[in-house]
Amino acid sequence: MFATTANADIEDLIEHGFVQSGAVKIHYVTAGEGPLVVMLHGFPDYWYTWREQIPAIAKDHQVVAIDLRGFNKSDQPEGVENYAMPKLVGDVEAVVKHFGKSQTTVIGHDWGGMIAWSFAMQHPEMTQRLVVLNLPHPACLTRELASNPEQQKASAYARRFQQPDAATDLTAMGLTFWVKDRSSRERYVEAMKRSSIEGMLNYYKANYPSEPYKQQTGFPMVKCPVLMIHGLKDTALLADGLNRTWEYLEKPLTLVTVPNADHFVQQDAPALVTRTIVRWLADQHNN
Repeated sequence: MFATTANADIEDLIEHGFVQSGAVKIHYVTAGEGPLVVMLHGFPDYWYTWREQIPAIAKDHQVVAIDLRGFNKSDQPEGVENYAMPKLVGDVEAVVKHFGKSQTTVIGHDWGGMIAWSFAMQHPEMTQRLVVLNLPHPACLTRELASNPEQQKASAYARRFQQPDAATDLTAMGLTFWVKDRSSRERYVEAMKRSSIEGMLNYYKANYPSEPYKQQTGFPMVKCPVLMIHGLKDTALLADGLNRTWEYLEKPLTLVTVPNADHFVQQDAPALVTRTIVRWLADQHNN
């Protein structure tokens, strides 16, 4: 397994702030100058998941890593409807406009990846490039849920999260089980204590497919170049979901698979992920 080096000095590189998205305040950290890059974490996580990537990307870009609504220092509205995908896409739109940019590169992992896909499809004019970590295109994910028994089995946790009483099973300490970097675990526990467990689970209740599973079609084409990075030891989102992604894209797809990394590929293989993103962004700029 790849080692993760905790970046103890990340706070020296960033500034904290808030963006107003409707009635919800979205917390962000930012570093660097240049073209905008918005980074979206997944579950159960927060902006700090990008600590290894932010310094390198910020050398040539303005990086803005947000806490998704419900998480850490962002607002935590009540009600499943406040976590529906249009609201989440609207948060990203608000961030881009807050920084006075007309376009952005969006980088997303897990639920952040689903938001990134959705933002690119709904706002092609604002999406310059797209980077998605361990989250198949929604058409491919729903195909696998509808047809692949292994993916159905792997998604048992999501079905549990959709139940009304699911939050009673979860604690801030339990939600950090996956954090392998011991020096970061305390920070993660505190961030999960600040978060809304109900809010986090509302992502699944509002947006994750429900049984009986059916493949969803009719998605708008993604019109920007796409980089996908996928840890192949992911037991929740299986690699079969990567198949035929290109059918939903109009521009080139770059796919990097990481055999010894699991779902949190940006932390399992931080140097590889960082190097891959930085080089891909540079290549796209030069093209």
